Amino acid sequence: MRRQRVFRAACELADEQAGVISLDQLRGLGVTRAQVRAQVAARRWRRIHTLVVATHTGPLGGRARWWAAVLEGGPQAYLDGASALVAEGLKGFEVGSIRVSVPASDRARRPSGVTMRRTRRHDPSVVLRTGIPRTSPPVAAVRGALWAQSDKQAVLLLTMCVQQGLATAEQVGLAALAVRRDRRRNLVHGVVLDLLDGVRALSEAEFARECELRGLPAPSRQVRRQVPGGSVYLDAYWEKWGVVVEIDGIQHTWAASVVGDALRQNSITLARDVVLRLPLLGLRLAPDEFFAQIEQALRDRGCPLVATSPDPASGRAAIGSLGEPLRSTSAGLSW
Repeated sequence: MRRQRVFRAACELADEQAGVISLDQLRGLGVTRAQVRAQVAARRWRRIHTLVVATHTGPLGGRARWWAAVLEGGPQAYLDGASALVAEGLKGFEVGSIRVSVPASDRARRPSGVTMRRTRRHDPSVVLRTGIPRTSPPVAAVRGALWAQSDKQAVLLLTMCVQQGLATAEQVGLAALAVRRDRRRNLVHGVVLDLLDGVRALSEAEFARECELRGLPAPSRQVRRQVPGGSVYLDAYWEKWGVVVEIDGIQHTWAASVVGDALRQNSITLARDVVLRLPLLGLRLAPDEFFAQIEQALRDRGCPLVATSPDPASGRAAIGSLGEPLRSTSAGLSW
């Protein structure tokens, strides 16, 4: 009877963890290693990693893999970065290796499919323990951006976190303030400012500065025009050549498609109109392509320009929050 109660308790705990349980948890419930080996040998259970077993022999789903990764890391391990956001409910973002953080004093194992890192700044206050242990969405978004494979991936992760309601821009901003030094610190701050919609004037000044750097004539800014139903203000206007650029925010556009959609829209507009749209993400992710279209529009309408925009294939650095190219540094992560 006692053995049945012990195994029932083990299975109930495993069910709460998507069908997986650690050897330490089994030991705490009174299940011996010999009994575990017997269950595995009988093919009722199977080993997952080194310190985790599944109480079934079927395939592991996503939540089971997350639980197994955290349990392998020990009682203080937790999902971090993009993995924590996906576990929280982030949609449309692919994560390769599962990211798990453990305190610096713990042993960082290397299970297959898991990136386990020790951190000197283990802070239990930012770890959610309801369900799968994971960092809170604002902290996970910032860390995920710092650890992303590219600047573009970093921008997408921050933007999608806010757009899907996992955290507010203010919460992400507060988490970003904890970053003392990192090669993407300026990029993260710039994206957060865009998400806060508090830098529209700054973005227009940034656009004008970029025009100057590329040898384009200075546009008039915030020009009032009468339209049916009232008046509007044009962000940037070359009146002599009839070219208008509208600088769009990013709060109401899906991050994964905004740049490509705007480029396609501009290509169509060039053939039939003179109004081009430049998303703030465009200034950070694809400045060369957008400014090449602006230059083409000006030249097609008689502006005497020589070739000024860099070749998009040249790999020009993305623009930082003050219009300056972002430069990598040797500084490590602050976490």
